[in-house]
Amino acid sequence: MDLDHARAVAVAAAEAAGGLLATGTRGALGTRSKGGSGDVVTELDLASEKLLVERILTAFPSHSVIAEESGLIGAAGGEWTWLVDPLDGTNNVVIGLPAYVVGVALCRSGRPVLGVVHDPVSAQTWSAIRGCGAVTSSGARLAPPYRPSPHGPLLAWTQGYAVPRGDAAARAIKQAMELRARRVLQLWAPLLSWAMLARGDIDGIIGYRAEAVDLPAGALIAREAGIEIRALDGGPFQEGFDGTADDRSFVAAHPRAMPDLLSLLP
Repeated sequence: MDLDHARAVAVAAAEAAGGLLATGTRGALGTRSKGGSGDVVTELDLASEKLLVERILTAFPSHSVIAEESGLIGAAGGEWTWLVDPLDGTNNVVIGLPAYVVGVALCRSGRPVLGVVHDPVSAQTWSAIRGCGAVTSSGARLAPPYRPSPHGPLLAWTQGYAVPRGDAAARAIKQAMELRARRVLQLWAPLLSWAMLARGDIDGIIGYRAEAVDLPAGALIAREAGIEIRALDGGPFQEGFDGTADDRSFVAAHPRAMPDLLSLLP
């Protein structure tokens, strides 16, 4: 498998989808409810997903795809599976907030080996191949510095759609973050948070039962930029899409910031 070629396909597809989104967000959105948690889906989500899936399967017809809206396309349990998040930040788009990205990951036996995140607003793309580092659109390496603040860290929070409002563990973590962090961002676009962490714009991310489709691309880019990711108990963390929702709870930060961030948790 030529991962450089796969990255070129994924970047081109994500940027084409981003162009579609950038144009579409200027007009009226066809929106409907999705699930029972107040989430929504738009016609742009579906159009972007169609473009991404067609591009990927044209280039790699024997691979499977798990897409945010369509679910599994192809056989389950194969060696190569693509994860597609066609519009991460749909709720932002619906209220007119320009904070959204496109995410694509390629996994081998459940583990991501390629991640791509494209931001149509800034026209920037970040990508990583496992073991080869993370890069910007221009090819510059991502390497976020360690910049501790006496006022506490700037953190992002993300949780899965199925987490109920009254979840005791989520409430305890969020309260601890509010007490000790300088700021807590909840962007409704986890992949954008991962890109910000990989760039060094924020100090860490805490995730609770994160969604499976959008986690691997962002987490791989952050890891390859030098970010450390741990489970909430400080143990090892694997950024795959299989396993349970509890397996997708994590703390991510610069390695030198990790001890303080873990100590923040209740």
